[in-house]
Parts: sequence; C-alpha cells; structure tokens
Amino acid sequence: MGQKTPLYDKHVEAGARIVDFGGWDMPVNYGSQKEEHHAVRQHAGVFDVSHMTIVDLSGERTQPFLRYLLANDVAKITQSGKAMYTCMLNESGGVIDDLIVYFFDAESYRLVVNAATREKDLAWIREHAEPYDVRVSERAELAMLAVQGPKARELAAPVIGEQWRDQALLLKPFTAMYAGDLFVARTGYTGEDGWEIVMPAADAPATWDQLLAAGIVPCGLGARDTLRLEAAMNLYGNDMDANFTPLESGLEWTIAWEPAERAFIGRAALEQQQTADNVRRFVGLVLEGKGVLRGHQRIVVEGVGEGEITSGGFSPTMERSIALARLPAGDYDVAKVDIRGKLLDVRVVKTPFVRNGKIRVEL
Repeated sequence: MGQKTPLYDKHVEAGARIVDFGGWDMPVNYGSQKEEHHAVRQHAGVFDVSHMTIVDLSGERTQPFLRYLLANDVAKITQSGKAMYTCMLNESGGVIDDLIVYFFDAESYRLVVNAATREKDLAWIREHAEPYDVRVSERAELAMLAVQGPKARELAAPVIGEQWRDQALLLKPFTAMYAGDLFVARTGYTGEDGWEIVMPAADAPATWDQLLAAGIVPCGLGARDTLRLEAAMNLYGNDMDANFTPLESGLEWTIAWEPAERAFIGRAALEQQQTADNVRRFVGLVLEGKGVLRGHQRIVVEGVGEGEITSGGFSPTMERSIALARLPAGDYDVAKVDIRGKLLDVRVVKTPFVRNGKIRVEL
C-alpha cells in the first residue's frame, strides 16, 4: 500500500482503477481514458495532483539562494504571484528535477516539485539552503486539484469565494493569487487553459464534489499522460533525468544565461556543452503508418546514428502514434523506429503536437 491523498476514498467510490505512482496510490482512470482525454481538450476535467510536493522558502537571502539553485533566474519575476518553470541541476548539468517556482516577495517563494523525486529534492534543497539561512517548509498539509480545459475556469469559478472570483478569472497564465484559504494558479500540465488550486487537505473532498457537480469530468493519470505528451511537456524520469542536461532535453529555453556573472549549479557544464557540435536533439516524432510508439524504442537515422524514444503513445486528438525522442545531432527530418524487429518510418516534427485543442503538426 502506498501513500494516499485526501481524495483517495473519493477515487475508490467513483470506481477508479488505482495504481502505484511514485509511492502514491493514484487513479489511472475512472472508465474510458480516451473519454477523459477528450473531456479536457473539449470541455473540462479535474485531476487530483495532491501527491505533488509543495515547498515554501523564506528568509532574507531566499532570492540569492534560488538564483544559485535554479537554471532559470528568479530575479526575472518581480510581480507577486508570478510563476516560472525551471530545472534544478546537478554540477554536471543533469536535471535533478523540473519544477514551478512562485514569487511572493524577495524573501518568500513557493516551489512545486514532482512526487517521485520528493526525498532527493528536499535533501538537495535543504543542503544548499543552509549556507543562505533559508527556511525550507514542506507543506504536506495541503492538497492540490488541477482543473483543465477550455471551460475549466468558467465551471470551477464557484469554488472561489465571490470576493476573489473576478480577480481569479482575470489571472494571466503563469500567475497565481490567494483567495482566502485557496491558492489559485493559472498553470497546468495538459496544454489547455485552467487552474491548479491548492487548499487545506480537509477541504479537498468537498471541493472535488463541487467541481464534479458543476459538470467537470474526473480524470486520472492515464489521460494526464496522453495530454501532456500531445502538448510535448516533459515527464521527469522519461524525458529528462540526472543523466541528461536541459540542452539534450528540449529545455534550453529554461536556462537564463544572462547575466553572465550569475553562478548557478551546473552552469559550467552547460556552457561547455553549449559549444559542442554533437549535442543530441530532442524532437517530436509522428509514426507514418500503423503501430504504437513506446518509450525506449530504438530510432535509426540512416547515415547518422541511433537514438531512443523517451515518451510515446497513441494520440487521441490526432488519432496517430506520437513520441518524444532523443536523437543524434544533425539536420534531418525522417528516421525509422524499431518495433519488434521491423523498421518503420517516422517523421521528425516540431512540437507541440497539440495545444489549446488544436493540432499543431501537419498530418
């Protein structure tokens, strides 16, 4: 038995299929995973993401600490509630984790990190926070729900107190606010609009019921994975890990190179790799024929070399098999995938595959 979120009983009551995910007992689906996927693309769905780790940082030197800890530069976010996506790297430039950081003021920030990396993340953060005298507080008493889809904010608005509702509806992407006991962020992991709402754990079941009563569809980790794959959003442990840098994982845009004098963990290794001519490409793939692309399948680029699929699966929106892959350096747009000993044609495409309900690649 794994750890359980405050909504575990709700998932069981709804007939969800429960699986282990990073040590947590989580719903993979409540029936049709495909229908849950389409609900988010076309209407609204809600995910229990209370397994994610929320960490609050405070102290006079919190900003200098985060400028050293993270590859992106928190000095760029100056509006209270503004959020930033970034990676936390080791000295070799490998990705320890990817996360979202929220700015409250120069002495107060919030991090949301992955569930499966919780222990190593907290140990790494605390080790490096100590010289800065930064307080590191895990907020295990909180729960989080992700409401996603084109109708998500409209349907979920009644869970927010009336005095804050209009302000919450006006939040810009990657911005958050407090609404009483709720922390409402216009963020997500599906390629659709929506909110991620943090609340006291005791309030989560009633909020869940209210969202479902409003017509929002309960969704599990299965649909969350196909949605994030279509949106080309990396999954830690698949598309990046401590063995690969952001430059090899399609995440160069998360590195703040300027100002040049800012020292952050992993910078020297990244700068050395940046000048190399053999950095592996991180790309999207579309299977030209029938079959299913899966993680770890071998990719053959004729006359260039071999690579590997990092995440793959069937796209319910595109009705095609798609993947993210790490391939050899070079200029090419076709390759072959080894599926059970047969080499099948794949096309190298620019991602995302789907964003805001629209297919972005040529079929």
